[in-house]
Amino acid sequence: MMSVMRKTQANARAAAKEASHERIVQAAARAIRRSGYDGTGVADIMKEAGLTHGAFYAHFESREAMLAEAADRAGAESNAFAARVVAAAPPEQALQALIQAYLSDEHLASIETGCPVSALGSEMPRQAPEVRRVATRRIKEMIDLVARQSPDWGQPAAHERALVTVAAMVGTLMLARAVDDPALSSALRSAVVSRFASSGA
Repeated sequence: MMSVMRKTQANARAAAKEASHERIVQAAARAIRRSGYDGTGVADIMKEAGLTHGAFYAHFESREAMLAEAADRAGAESNAFAARVVAAAPPEQALQALIQAYLSDEHLASIETGCPVSALGSEMPRQAPEVRRVATRRIKEMIDLVARQSPDWGQPAAHERALVTVAAMVGTLMLARAVDDPALSSALRSAVVSRFASSGA
């Protein structure tokens, strides 16, 4: 009986720790997109997660380890959204639907929950190797998702077009967020959507 109780208590503690860890990663994934890697402090993340600063090292060996998990989660969320957009559109319109959603007013305004590459791209070269590694893996997933929308998926040309498409999407959103002129921000995004539409993307 006592062993059953001890096992139940241990399971409850493990579940509580897992739930706390999940809250920290979710908070950090939002924070890095909102404030950047350098603007994301451990104390602020723990407070947002409803935990004490001292509890941090029960979950992560270092700030970089937390940032790597946060980058991975942010990338996974962004790619899952992209996959849902693609799945909801007819196959011949999937890529154009993705480009439109990525460059939409909604995504422009949703930096905290949107694509981490467009939010953090300029900071990536200065991050720890483990952060760059997970971010690179998620970028490759996005490129593969775009390539799979081509009739000639699996061929070098499809991969090359996907590289150009993803670079155009990310770069355009970064520029559209950087400028303080709403008309220019809109024009940048509209021009890229139109260009890909006319090219049959």
